[in-house]
Amino acid sequence: MRVSAKADYAVRACAELAIAPDGAPVRVEDLAARQGLPVTFLERIMGDLRRAGVVASVRGRAGGHRLARPASAVVVGEIIRAVDGPLLTVRDERPPSLEYEGSAASLLELWVALRVSVRDVLDKVTLAELVEGRLPAPVRELAQRGGAWDNP
Repeated sequence: MRVSAKADYAVRACAELAIAPDGAPVRVEDLAARQGLPVTFLERIMGDLRRAGVVASVRGRAGGHRLARPASAVVVGEIIRAVDGPLLTVRDERPPSLEYEGSAASLLELWVALRVSVRDVLDKVTLAELVEGRLPAPVRELAQRGGAWDNP
């Protein structure tokens, strides 16, 4: 699985919104500055997040963006889907729509298992857990598994 810059920036921007005092709106320029992100790219990302119902925009002088729901009700997988689409595709197709034959017949089951494992991480971590540094135990255990930090 490859996490795109768009997905990374979207999660980072939402993390900044999650720590905004009293859910106050934050300007895109401020989000970009806090995380070192390009403003123009982040503006497009915020539009995707708004259309997906993850963030809401607030007009006016004190406007900006805020989370559309509490940080405890937004999972990281939802943010990534909002900007990149499905979490896992093979040749831009979702695994259940694929067919394999012969020696590769069990490859479909492998792709589906991979998709489930990705969901088991990204759909179990809320923004609140992320910004509070309290990832769920199963996620922390995966990150501490032997070899997890190695680049084979």
